[in-house]
Amino acid sequence: MQELIGKINAEMAAFNEDAQLQSEKANKAAGTRARKSTLNLEKLLKEFRKLSLEESKK
Repeated sequence: MQELIGKINAEMAAFNEDAQLQSEKANKAAGTRARKSTLNLEKLLKEFRKLSLEESKK
């Protein structure tokens, strides 16, 4: 579970950095990376939800 939380935090940091580059400097490549990060975050968050539910049933 801790490993998954670490992955989520790392992906969120990457998203924040790329989203700022896109909004502040109009960096199109950063926008593409930010959108890709959101897709990865969606998968990681779904996995977290699944694991969290399993842990709460114990």
